[in-house]
Amino acid sequence: MVISVIGTGYVGLVVGTCMADLGYEVTCIDKDPAKIDSLLQGRVPIYEPGLEPILRRNVREGRLRFTMDGAPAMARSKVIYIAVGTPGLEDGHADLSGVRAVAARIGEAMQGPTVVVIKSTVPVGTADLVRGIIAERTDQPFDVISNPEFLKEGAAVKDFTHPDRIVVGFGQEWARDIMAELYEPLVRTGRPILFMDNRSAELTKYASNAMLATKISFMNELARLCEAVGADIEAVRKGTGSDTRIGPRFLFAGVGYGGSCFPKDVRALVQTARSYGLDMKIADAVERVNEEQKELLASKVLRTFGDDLHGRRFAMWGLSFKPQTDDMRDAPSLAIIDILLRHGATIVAYDPEAMDVARSLLGDRITYAPSAMEALDGADALLLVTEWNEFKHPDFDEMRRRLARPLVFDGRNVYDPERMRQAGLEYAGIGRG
Repeated sequence: MVISVIGTGYVGLVVGTCMADLGYEVTCIDKDPAKIDSLLQGRVPIYEPGLEPILRRNVREGRLRFTMDGAPAMARSKVIYIAVGTPGLEDGHADLSGVRAVAARIGEAMQGPTVVVIKSTVPVGTADLVRGIIAERTDQPFDVISNPEFLKEGAAVKDFTHPDRIVVGFGQEWARDIMAELYEPLVRTGRPILFMDNRSAELTKYASNAMLATKISFMNELARLCEAVGADIEAVRKGTGSDTRIGPRFLFAGVGYGGSCFPKDVRALVQTARSYGLDMKIADAVERVNEEQKELLASKVLRTFGDDLHGRRFAMWGLSFKPQTDDMRDAPSLAIIDILLRHGATIVAYDPEAMDVARSLLGDRITYAPSAMEALDGADALLLVTEWNEFKHPDFDEMRRRLARPLVFDGRNVYDPERMRQAGLEYAGIGRG
């Protein structure tokens, strides 16, 4: 089966590479010449564990190609994926300009029966929009499939090859059959393909991310209550997560969620409801709690050192919104940095993968340390913001020696408070009583 994938961001690149690894002939299309040049040389422009060796192998074996000239590939393709970005607009709605433009190109290029698969995260009704744009430009038979992605950055390859479920919204039975054939190698272990109408599939993506975001914000609110009453959120988490109806995942308190999905998708869900005259009170509260939570660690610093931080130096471990990615979109680190800088602080940061991204976003507003330990030298405190594995078991004695004041603000509750006290370190976590 011949496949085209339009867009080589996190989603498109993972989908295209993994589909090629299943044996399909795949062409990835992008308008960015620098990105295409990098991919043609076997260099992956994003940090995603395990992706680069699979990409290089499939390029070498001729199943995976990259190009800016997508028309010839689309003309040959039986399946065309739309995987372009849909960033959030200021009003919370998703920007569909890229999807519209790609739909027009597909309609002009297709030369035979084609299944157009929307992988981009899009609001309800987008499949109908894409169907109308394509129909204006072709007489060829086609169907538009809503096939939302559920890939976690940092584990995207595993999530694609071992999915919990595959959601497929369709309109015509022949297209449904093609999608069943396409994904058959991924569901041999019994994972389901859930076939449904387009609008249900589109809403499933937002509903899933909003539910996970709700668990995070709920625990963060509980963490604040724990601090007020003297309880320990880690004990509460274990007691709550042991209930099989609830489960332990996404119950960790911290400095809030970020990234390319949760913030944008929760806002888009709220705006979609408003466009239909409905008020999503829970989802709206989830977003507001998260924005407040991003400021919590900075607030703890200000309560400790006062509002005037001139002459104060703080080390920050972690810049990406979560481990195993260099993505800093809506990262809590950005909110914390902004607050501390406005109060006059100096920040020295280290992240295993996100340093280049941070430089592009922050420039010389902060200092970048060559290692985690070197970031601590002379700092008044350490702020742990992203729970990378290499931060979880540091040399506490060396930390104490390097810090000007042996104080750790643990924004992810990585460390055991008693162990920190035994090491001679002051400790402030999230909701630790």
